[in-house]
Amino acid sequence: DQRWREIALISPHLARAVIASEDQRFCLHGGVDWSELRDVLAEEGGPSRGASTLTMQTVKNLYLWPGRSYVRKALEIPMALVVDGVWPKRRIMEVYLNIAETGIATYGVNEGSKRYFGHDASKMSTTEAARIAAVLPLPKKREATIPKGFTRRYGNTISSRIGVVRNDGLDACLK
Repeated sequence: DQRWREIALISPHLARAVIASEDQRFCLHGGVDWSELRDVLAEEGGPSRGASTLTMQTVKNLYLWPGRSYVRKALEIPMALVVDGVWPKRRIMEVYLNIAETGIATYGVNEGSKRYFGHDASKMSTTEAARIAAVLPLPKKREATIPKGFTRRYGNTISSRIGVVRNDGLDACLK
């Protein structure tokens, strides 16, 4: 039972956490972070990490298929440019937070918050938001409730970066 949550009903810690962990330049680029994409493609031995922005991830989750392929990326990039040109950043974030997979058969941060923490996303603390953001890249393999190893360390890093996102105005486009 997944219900859509307006971004105003989701803790601002959560948007800051996903900006901190997934796309620090979210408010600055036009859907594709070209400098990040160039850096990843220039890595020796091929890309070791992704260069998808939150807009690109939203497009992939909404319109395309999972998995890594050049075909999907070739479709994702122009679609992200169009979405970013048509939707305000606040809408992109709202859609992303509502459709992101947060666990096995769990979609949206509100459902993830209820599953892991027993309350809706409006009440998420900084730590809880960071834990949800830490599981987003691999929601079927990472645990938000009692994180271990990398997920715990990464969640702690995200938690500290949430203040940087807020203080440096990296979430200004969401206001």
